[in-house]
Amino acid sequence: MGGVAALAASGAMVLAACGDDNGGSDGGSGGGTGDGGGGEASTLEQLQEEGSITVGFAGEEPYSYQDENGELTGATIELHREVFSALGIDEVEGQLVEWDALIPGLNAGRFDAISAGMSILPERCAQADFGDPEIMYTTALLVPEGNPMDLHNMQDIQEADATLAVMSGAIEQGYADEMGIQTQTVNSPQDGLDQVVNGRADVYALTGISLRAMAENNADAPVEVTDSFVAVVNGVEQVGAGATVFRQEDDALREAYNEELANIVDDPAEYERVLGPFGFTEAERPPEDITTEMLCEGELPQVDEGDDAAETTDS
Repeated sequence: MGGVAALAASGAMVLAACGDDNGGSDGGSGGGTGDGGGGEASTLEQLQEEGSITVGFAGEEPYSYQDENGELTGATIELHREVFSALGIDEVEGQLVEWDALIPGLNAGRFDAISAGMSILPERCAQADFGDPEIMYTTALLVPEGNPMDLHNMQDIQEADATLAVMSGAIEQGYADEMGIQTQTVNSPQDGLDQVVNGRADVYALTGISLRAMAENNADAPVEVTDSFVAVVNGVEQVGAGATVFRQEDDALREAYNEELANIVDDPAEYERVLGPFGFTEAERPPEDITTEMLCEGELPQVDEGDDAAETTDS
């Protein structure tokens, strides 16, 4: 996928050991700076003074990842370059960690925000603060070529008693746990593909846009990606939206970010300009009636599990 021209080149990228949870900061400016008090500068003010922000990312294409030259890129990275540049923060650097270490690493001050298109979920909102929605999600399935088990949604996996690969800490793992589906956890999208190719899993679930990008990059792999669908779990349609994540004490940074973000998300042409080169379309642009507050409170629409919503596709 083509990249958007960066507004500012990233500095030297800091690559963290995935399992490192022990104290200290590896380049982030955080670690309890908060929004000031007693004359102490807020995180926003510190970042503006430094002209650089470090974001945590999990290496998932097309959200935030390193290209073949080791450069930090992706839809959320380019979105952040646009927004933070407007705030006077010209450089976006990255720290690579495993998915389920992103929020702990943020709260430990190892980086200043999370750039991974992370889904807004109540349990995550209890640990950190999410910005306004940036990306709408649907799920898809990666299956062996020909889809021999005829799997098209979570209910099909459940009924077939299929073995499902999920990325550790990702939203699809939560769906499977709620539905009692047997899972194998993997640490990266590529690991999930390998599980299916090697016959260790029957199916791998992830966001549709991620699986399509991965299939395109592994054109020789004997797999296919199903149409995307809105997952239905226990009668509830899983409306999903991703956002940037901030520490709970960094209100000024989050509010300033949201104000600039609206200039892109509220404008279809701007949204297409920034995120379109990574495969994002109007279908992924958040509608006004989906808010971070409602998703943090778990306010999702009730539907009949046999409804067509369980098989809705995106474009």
